[in-house]
Amino acid sequence: MCGIAGAIGAIDPSVVDAVRRMHDAQKLRGPDAEGFWTSPVNEQGQGVVLAHRRLSIIDLSPASAQPMGAGGPMKLGEPGAMMVFNGEIYNFAEVRQELEACGHQFRSQGDTEVVLRAMEQWGEEAAEHFQGMFAIAYWDAQSQSLRLLRDRQGIKPLYYAHTPDGKTLLLASEFRAILASGMIPRELDPRGLQSFLWNGFVTGPRTMVNRVNLLEAGSQSVVRLDSLEVHPLRYWSLPRWGQERSPQDLKQVLQDAVSSRLVADVPLGIFLSGGIDSSALAAMAMSSREEPVHTFSIGFEEVEFDESKYAQAVAEAIGSRHENLMLTGAHFQEQLPTALASLDQPTFDGINTYFVSRAVREAGLTVALSGAGGDELFGGYSSFRDLPRASAWHRRLRAVPLKLRRQVARTLTRMKSGPAGEVGPQTRWGKMEDVFVDGQSLATLFQISAGLYTRSFLAELAPGAEGSFGFSEGFPLENLEQGTTMLQAISLMELSQFVGQRLLRDTDAASMASSLEVRVPFLDHRVIECLAGMDDDTRFAPLGRKQLLRDLTLDQLDPALFERPKSGFVLPIDRWCREGLQKQVEERLLDQEACRSIGINPDAVARLWRAYHANAPGIYWSRVWSLFVLLDWCQRHGIQRAA
Repeated sequence: MCGIAGAIGAIDPSVVDAVRRMHDAQKLRGPDAEGFWTSPVNEQGQGVVLAHRRLSIIDLSPASAQPMGAGGPMKLGEPGAMMVFNGEIYNFAEVRQELEACGHQFRSQGDTEVVLRAMEQWGEEAAEHFQGMFAIAYWDAQSQSLRLLRDRQGIKPLYYAHTPDGKTLLLASEFRAILASGMIPRELDPRGLQSFLWNGFVTGPRTMVNRVNLLEAGSQSVVRLDSLEVHPLRYWSLPRWGQERSPQDLKQVLQDAVSSRLVADVPLGIFLSGGIDSSALAAMAMSSREEPVHTFSIGFEEVEFDESKYAQAVAEAIGSRHENLMLTGAHFQEQLPTALASLDQPTFDGINTYFVSRAVREAGLTVALSGAGGDELFGGYSSFRDLPRASAWHRRLRAVPLKLRRQVARTLTRMKSGPAGEVGPQTRWGKMEDVFVDGQSLATLFQISAGLYTRSFLAELAPGAEGSFGFSEGFPLENLEQGTTMLQAISLMELSQFVGQRLLRDTDAASMASSLEVRVPFLDHRVIECLAGMDDDTRFAPLGRKQLLRDLTLDQLDPALFERPKSGFVLPIDRWCREGLQKQVEERLLDQEACRSIGINPDAVARLWRAYHANAPGIYWSRVWSLFVLLDWCQRHGIQRAA
């Protein structure tokens, strides 16, 4: 797990210095070692610069140092192939055997050289051999091209940007590193802002800043030195269907996905919340090792948020070596500036992962396994029940005149939520009008349900934002409805939007800010492909229970351990916003100039804050917190609308 940076195109001392600034900005991603390489430049002054920060996980020796060239580790100015790589290839031993059979010889014991040789041997087909998470930049001096490559689910990010003169392309593992280059104007992308206001995060390939883009998950692009054009091509997409598979097939794939992610030459543990997903992960890990695995949970002083007792009960049942790490409101407030600074792009949920990652790293671990993806894959969210119901209601009301539909929706909202405050409800019942009027497709219903605000309030907050549903431009959600059942489509949307666009990016940035590697076995592409070959009854029924995952992994545990209402891992931010953080949040939200500088209406923000503070119905903490994070992030990084 590392951080990579680089440039291709016109290379002069200013560009080399820019790459060094990007390199330095990513120090926390790789505190163990670093490398910097500059290619010879051609007659036009063109070449390549590659830089690498290393967090040593496997093969801690210098033999796996990067940038790594075809002739061995980095040598300044060496011609031929040169590569920087961020991530882990879990099946590198098997791939190495394939390459040795092709005649390749190895000087190191880790996965980096395996990736390098695979790129040499198989070119654009190399990714098909990898199981893992990765972002790769591979320079081929013979073809004068830089191949950019990202893993199937997008666990590891890769950002790129053309300089204003179009002569150089910059790349980095983090968005902030691109900004740190000093070569990209800090101009707000209006469509990035719209995406954030819909979702609480920015969907790729756009970002919050003009010119800066994110290479899409499961894609690669060959950037030629003579053109610098980036044309991503997908080598993998979320499967809509697959070869018929059995529960036993899935059990074997799951077990292999977990076992392969337990390999590390540094301390490793598992985040255990006590829920089904993390418990299944911990149970499979225990069955894969002779020694007890190290599990950990996060506890809170606020009893209604504290699930550490459930994690402790599961740990005792499976026999893991368990540790509970406490997070208090005072600690949260003290560390909040650092947590906010860890956000690579604005996101309303990323600090959750930051505080967990920091606590785990301080406990002495370098690698942590997470049960992320279980709800999306096995139907654990309420969306698997609510969206089909909403779709049925919309179909019934299609023949009703639009004006009457609006009246019915508003009446239902008043009946369910009561009298509105200064801002109407922005949660489930407040969105009835959007459902009845705009819910013509499952994808639109999904976005209405997941969005932070109603369309009417978005129009007040940032005129124009209500005209888009905030879908990913690179992989629109509508595409996922084709040729699938409704439940399969919802799973694909959750994986594409929530996991791919928010959770994985938040996890990468927040965990790497603490120099911690997080692995996500459930999101192994083989697990996703195996589930695509199962019918809905086997995979999802009964909805919300994740019975298939229980039967395959938790059959030796007392079912009573998991018979309680679902509760995701959430920090008590609502209480903290109303108590110790109230003044700080209020000052940020009521800064009218800060609001105007990024194109949001300060009056609408102020009304939202007053409604929240007055406990108006349907105004949850996430609605004000997302704007607080947005304003803080933009001011911290000097992001404003173009003049």
